[in-house]
Amino acid sequence: MTTTQSQLPKKLTIGLISISDRASLGVYEDKGIPALTDWLKKAIIGDFDIHHALIADDQTTIEQTLKHFADELGCQLILTTGGTGPTKRDVTPEATLAIADKEMYGFGEQMRQISLHFVPTAILSRQVAVVRNDCLIINLPGQPKSIKETLEGVKDKDGNVLVKGIFSAVAYGVELISGVYFETDAAICESFRPKSAKRS
Repeated sequence: MTTTQSQLPKKLTIGLISISDRASLGVYEDKGIPALTDWLKKAIIGDFDIHHALIADDQTTIEQTLKHFADELGCQLILTTGGTGPTKRDVTPEATLAIADKEMYGFGEQMRQISLHFVPTAILSRQVAVVRNDCLIINLPGQPKSIKETLEGVKDKDGNVLVKGIFSAVAYGVELISGVYFETDAAICESFRPKSAKRS
């Protein structure tokens, strides 16, 4: 029996969008995308494609970029960094919600709970997560240290997980939304799936 292209498993495609006025103008080097890329290559088992963009804190630009990544580039997962604070130029959550089909409230709640273990100002963060078509979109913090903490969770001095990071739910979420299946390295971040959804 011949396998057609449409029957082949879809390859995971991830979009990384760093949102910063100053970094987009070259005032300083963007650290969000390199940090995310490095972490994902360690955490995800198997091959995946990455698209990335560095853009300014402009709502229209953010909306257009999110739609381009989700609708035209076929990303099943988009991770943004930056622009989630309380200042006037922080409009990443507004742009994300504007192009969403539905909001995934648990991600934002968990991100703030994780960050509160490290800094009290986490309550000022407004990260959201949404679904657009077949794509899960998650706003992350802008700093590499905070990105890693949010994805991996809270660990003790021996590396034992005290509070699970949000990436524990991402693999199963992406599968439910898009049908794309992937696994993660449990040493970095163990993904959770119901027993009925696990593949041998």
